[in-house]
Amino acid sequence: MEAAWATSAAIIMAVTVALIWGWRMLNWLWLRPKRLERLLREQGLQGNPCRFLVGDLKDFLKIQKEARSKPMNLSDDIVPHVFSYIQQSVNKHGKNSFIWYGPIPRVTLTDPELIKDVLNKNHDFPKPNINPAFKLLASGLATHEGEKWSKHRRIINPAFNLEKLKIMLPIFFKSCNDLISKWEGMLSLDGSCEMDVWPFLQNLASDVISRTAFGSSYEEGRRIFELQKEQAELTMKVAMKAFIPGWRFLPTSTHRRMKQIYRDVNVSLKGMINKREKALKAGEATKNDLLGILLESNHKEIQEQGNSKNVGMNLEDVIEECKLFYFAGQETTSVLLVWTMILLCRYPDWQARARDEVLQVFGNNKPDFDGLSHLRIVTMILYEVLRLYPPILGLSRTVDKDMKLGNMTLPAGVQVSLPIVLVHHDCELWGDDAKEFNPERFSEGVLKATNGRVSFFPFGWGPRICIGQNFSILEAKMALSLILQRFSFELSLAYAHAPVTVITLQPQYGAHMILRKVELCNK
Repeated sequence: MEAAWATSAAIIMAVTVALIWGWRMLNWLWLRPKRLERLLREQGLQGNPCRFLVGDLKDFLKIQKEARSKPMNLSDDIVPHVFSYIQQSVNKHGKNSFIWYGPIPRVTLTDPELIKDVLNKNHDFPKPNINPAFKLLASGLATHEGEKWSKHRRIINPAFNLEKLKIMLPIFFKSCNDLISKWEGMLSLDGSCEMDVWPFLQNLASDVISRTAFGSSYEEGRRIFELQKEQAELTMKVAMKAFIPGWRFLPTSTHRRMKQIYRDVNVSLKGMINKREKALKAGEATKNDLLGILLESNHKEIQEQGNSKNVGMNLEDVIEECKLFYFAGQETTSVLLVWTMILLCRYPDWQARARDEVLQVFGNNKPDFDGLSHLRIVTMILYEVLRLYPPILGLSRTVDKDMKLGNMTLPAGVQVSLPIVLVHHDCELWGDDAKEFNPERFSEGVLKATNGRVSFFPFGWGPRICIGQNFSILEAKMALSLILQRFSFELSLAYAHAPVTVITLQPQYGAHMILRKVELCNK
């Protein structure tokens, strides 16, 4: 009798669990999305009807695959190539419309005032929960929220202040000068050379971040960089399937490889950090690199706040911040440099103007901090490149509770999408030449160019603006100055224009150019 009761109880329990699970899945995949769709339409927002499980992702992936199958025309109007589905949705449904990211509706916002509100109110509009695939790549400051974000930002800030960047400038020069020497060694007898500069610029940015973050050369850090590069490609591959229930738990070869890379990178970084920690505790002088400054700042935080459980960063926290140094520091600067060189190939008059300015300020001499800070034309060019080819195409934020935004009330459970590249190319915000390369628009600075609106935010905006933006801009100025001092460059016939997103916006087929040695003039 007792056995029969036990069996019956087990069956009832199993059925109850199955019913609860089934109800939750039905609610997540259909009932909740349909309720959110109704609430959004009541706000006057338009979008496609909710489709079970996949939402708009099937169409999104199809259009993305078509775009990647061939190069585009040589034009800076890149939105139809890299952001076509969102553009089509906005054209069809209006500027404040929504798309379906699986069962989650994402409201697209292009109004600078609404964008400003979202990015200013970072506690009301937090980042969505990070895709588990992205966690294997890097998390750290970019993904934290609330008190943990505030604490990490406070500890990391000293590593990126102006005085520390000045100290790092000789490291920038060393890495950039090594690149110049390498290119000079590749020149033929007539002083020219045809090459794909993209891998060289990736290696340059890798070398800089490796030296400035860890005091080691790119050669020593090569394995970590190669692993992180592979991890980024795998992350993009699996990210679009994250909405499939249980997909991330399947032991696919891709998932296994990603976990192996994660373990290998963590072991390498743990060794570096432990070595530094021992030196710090032994009273050795702190090195003026990002890791050294971060560890010193972390120790200071712990001493001031008391050595309790939630004070300062633990080893895992430091590892994740190091991975973010590696990834963000390398990716952002390398893509900024490659698109700058590509655009200066296409607009030789601006290349000549930039070179004249560099030679006027530095002549044959080594660029210094004050001179780099006064490069007006180079700065205008870099801003215009960031406008047309932003490293990250868009940002997303989540709505955890019903939120008033402009004349809308967004229900809890939706997300908002801030399409950087769409806003940067908007003719209503930037004029009829919005899709054209015109650095002159930044001749009086960003504030004047944007009329004070949040219509230019390649590094984000508000409290969570990218902590490394000054690092990246300064490195790009150093590299570009040295390149312009030594070379003129033009696109080769092998160049194919195909911007593509691999986390950041990259040239799908590389950046094939012809470099020519220029005669140095005296200051």
